[in-house]
Amino acid sequence: HKAQRGSVRLLGQELGTLSAGARDRFRVDHSGYIFQQFNLLPFLSVRENVSLPCRFSRLRSKRACQRHGSVSHAATQLLEHLGLAASLHERRADTLSIGQQQRVAAARALIGQPELVIADEPTSALDADSREAFLQLLFAECRAAGSSLLFVSHDQSLAPLFDRSLSLAELNRATRAAEI
Repeated sequence: HKAQRGSVRLLGQELGTLSAGARDRFRVDHSGYIFQQFNLLPFLSVRENVSLPCRFSRLRSKRACQRHGSVSHAATQLLEHLGLAASLHERRADTLSIGQQQRVAAARALIGQPELVIADEPTSALDADSREAFLQLLFAECRAAGSSLLFVSHDQSLAPLFDRSLSLAELNRATRAAEI
C-alpha cells in the first residue's frame, strides 16, 4: 500500500513513486522479514523456506551465490550459524519447535544479504535464556551481512541491546507535532 500522507524513502528510493509491482520487487530485493508468527510454508522443507526469497529476487539470489557459491549452500550456512542442526534442514517446517521455526524465519530474512531486516516481536515466545542467545545470533548475522535491523518489541528490557530505541509514545508525539 502507498503511504496515505508523507513519504517513505528507503535506500534513496521514494517508495510512493513506484508501481505496486515495482514496490514488491524493491521490497523482496532489499528487505527481509521475521514475522511474529514466522509465516513459514508448512509443506516446504526448512531449506526450501530459507531459500524462498531468492526465488523471487534475482538480486538476493546473486548475492547468496557470490558469498556462498549457491543459494542452497547459503541457506545451509545461515541455518548452521543460527544453530539449527543439519539433520533438520530437509524436514518440513511444520514439524519444528517454536524456537527452531524462529531460526528458520531469521535465516529466510537474512539470505541474500538484504540491506534491511524487519523483525516483528520475534522473541515473544522465548524464555529469557533462549531470547538472549537468539538475539546474539541475529545481531552477528546482521553484522556479517551488513544489514540494518529494525526490531519491534513490547519488551522494554531489550532496549539496551540496541544502538537506538524509540517508544511508540515518542513516535506518536512526533506525528502529532507534525500535524500542528
